[in-house]
Amino acid sequence: RPEGYRKAQRVMELANRFDLPLLSFVDTSGAYPGVGAEERGQSEAIARSIQSCLALTVPFISVVIGEGGSGGAIAIATANKVFMLEHAVYSVISPEGCASILWRDAARAQDAAEALKITAQDLARLKLIDGVIDEPLGGAQRGPGTAIAAVGVTVEEALREFEGMDGVTLRTHRREKFVGLGTAGLV
Repeated sequence: RPEGYRKAQRVMELANRFDLPLLSFVDTSGAYPGVGAEERGQSEAIARSIQSCLALTVPFISVVIGEGGSGGAIAIATANKVFMLEHAVYSVISPEGCASILWRDAARAQDAAEALKITAQDLARLKLIDGVIDEPLGGAQRGPGTAIAAVGVTVEEALREFEGMDGVTLRTHRREKFVGLGTAGLV
């Protein structure tokens, strides 16, 4: 909902003000699509949240821990480094929504999911994320301590990469990363 994105913007401002690295853990099917949310400025709140992400002068690391859906996820994951748990998904639209649009048949969600390349492995191969974090056998819920430790190691290594970088360089890195998304392998 718009209020959640505005709260995220306030946290981003605090991180900037106190020169603290920012971490986001993404598990959302996306922005709430209701009329009430739009009346309260859902689209504007998402756009401003993305703008706030891009303006940060501190290191920003995001981890998709479940579902990263639509602009709602991008609004809290426009980071210097984006990682995903091995069984997480990240997409601009749900497979059901995509199937409804492309084939007018939500039952073709599996076909849509394969075409969308929503898995961590697909997105890493396409260089749309920075890495995949292994989960314990059976998923993170089967071994939360192990999953949390793996995320911690990944975040620590990523933050170490940005040690000593000034704010302008961090912001430029993040902006260039997102401007270049989807161009891997193109001439």
